[in-house]
Amino acid sequence: MKLRITLTGCLLFLAAVTGCKQKPNELHPLDHPALAQPAQPAAPPASSPAPATPVAQRPSGPIAFTDVTAQAGINFKHNNGAFGKKLLPETMGSGACFIDYDNDGYQDILIVNSTDWPDHKSRKSYPALYRNNHDGTFTDVTREAGLAVEIYGMGCAVGDFDNDGYDDIYITAVGNNHLFRNLGNGRFADVTAKAGVSDPGFSTSAIWFDYDNDGKLDLFVSHYVEWSEATDQYCSLDNKNKSYCTPQLYKGQSATLFHNKGNGVFENVTKRAGLYDPSSKSLGIAMLDYDNDGWMDLFVANDTQPNKLYHNNHDGTFTDQAVISGVAYGESGTTRAGMGVDAGDFDHSRKQGLIIGNFTNEGLALYRNDGSGLFTDDSASSSISEPSLRSLTFGALFFDYDLDGWLDIFAANGHVADDISVLQPTLHYEEPPFVFRNKGNGKFEDVTARLGAALRKPVVARGVAYADIDLDGDLDLLMTVNNGPARLFRNDNGNQNDMLRVKTVGTRSNRDGIGAKITLRTNKGMEQFAMVHSGSSYLSQSELPVTFGLGKPEGDKTVNLQIVWPSGHKDSMPDLKPNQFITVQEGKGVISAHPIMFTPPDAHAATPKQTALSRTP
Repeated sequence: MKLRITLTGCLLFLAAVTGCKQKPNELHPLDHPALAQPAQPAAPPASSPAPATPVAQRPSGPIAFTDVTAQAGINFKHNNGAFGKKLLPETMGSGACFIDYDNDGYQDILIVNSTDWPDHKSRKSYPALYRNNHDGTFTDVTREAGLAVEIYGMGCAVGDFDNDGYDDIYITAVGNNHLFRNLGNGRFADVTAKAGVSDPGFSTSAIWFDYDNDGKLDLFVSHYVEWSEATDQYCSLDNKNKSYCTPQLYKGQSATLFHNKGNGVFENVTKRAGLYDPSSKSLGIAMLDYDNDGWMDLFVANDTQPNKLYHNNHDGTFTDQAVISGVAYGESGTTRAGMGVDAGDFDHSRKQGLIIGNFTNEGLALYRNDGSGLFTDDSASSSISEPSLRSLTFGALFFDYDLDGWLDIFAANGHVADDISVLQPTLHYEEPPFVFRNKGNGKFEDVTARLGAALRKPVVARGVAYADIDLDGDLDLLMTVNNGPARLFRNDNGNQNDMLRVKTVGTRSNRDGIGAKITLRTNKGMEQFAMVHSGSSYLSQSELPVTFGLGKPEGDKTVNLQIVWPSGHKDSMPDLKPNQFITVQEGKGVISAHPIMFTPPDAHAATPKQTALSRTP
């Protein structure tokens, strides 16, 4: 069990000033990032970052992802409502999001649920909000948070749409979507009707981003197909029994763009923005600035339709550049079953490439950004295409699981047809995920088998998201399972390398700093680029703080950081020490810095006393 933020001595900068002494196993309230998250946009005065000194021994040994779902208290089970009629939406969900809803510095968990169909009701099911208890466990607070709303949910997106310092939740659904405003007291209010964002239809992924750079988060919602229970089509794999149909039998449904007017109300500007496209069958969304012009673009993965790369024209409109840029089709010139997607600088080019999950026999797609408005398909040359051909990937994301400074790939797999093995015995409904390690030379290697038994278990996976749930510096994973239990994987021993974690707080820009571009350089010659982003993966969202892996520990290592905010303002922070969790406010620089608490492998969980102290304001 990992140690959950245990302090063995005062921080060096506090000791120098106060000479304080701390009782064993007691956590000083200044030593966790809650204070780096002011409830209002105004921030405390800027302070110099403290030297980062590990306060516990670094772990050693092989990296493994350990299934801690049960011991963490996560007892969620997805309900897709299936009762034999094989209705299309039953194959698709659901997703999950990490959100620090109570601003205590620890990532909480939101898992979206679906429900029984109206004509076959046997039980009620709701989304689940789990509060992080700071000791490796979580508590289900769904009802007290006001989120026990029965909907046929699909995905979620997290963002502070009203810039009040508390992150809000948008849940997509088959039917009407829901916007829940965070009231700041542990509860959420359903403000869907007032905000005008119910967006009925077959919604899938959603993303918060500021497309017009006015400091307010706008909302983009992807849609799948025109579907109702009455229009569900009949298909069969064995000519005897009904099977789930493919999307080719349904008309597409346009995505929706909502502009944030700043008064709690949004306006539908889809047609005005040039985004109305009823031929699309969209599942995944990634925000990126692929041409580095300071305006957020969108990549949309489409199922059996050409993918879209919407270039932001700086005037409230977008133009699809996917065909010209080389990301609309596969290498053979045909459409693929685009599922989940993520954008990231996987090749240290300071440009965002793309990873896309596709159907069986299509393989993962990896696109390198050439920097000229064009992308190159590196799927085969990078060695990820062939191993993934026999899998069907929904959730796909970039993350640096070993903190060596190179973005790795996680793919959540699971077929859509529960009877697929009837006709194709080599294919399976349940499939294990993939972890592809970035070797730093344009190649990836499949290291799934090396990362513990938990990842080798086949499931019908859908969404996946990452977060540092225990504040030990490495990234843990949450994976959803269609009609099954969610799974929480703790990253053990992934923090043997140096790292820097960065939380952004916007002032002129949106409060979360979504869209902020961060460039990192070390005095050892490493250079990285990342963007604070919402959405991505499939129906899911990872934590908003950005984690940079910095490679092998070196005592004299320093980091220079530059942030270009959506407003255009630039902040530069030289000579930072690694192994910190810093908060940067637009125009002020580093306003809070806290050392990463490394965890020895045999450490015990925090005691109830430690948990109480860690929640002290």
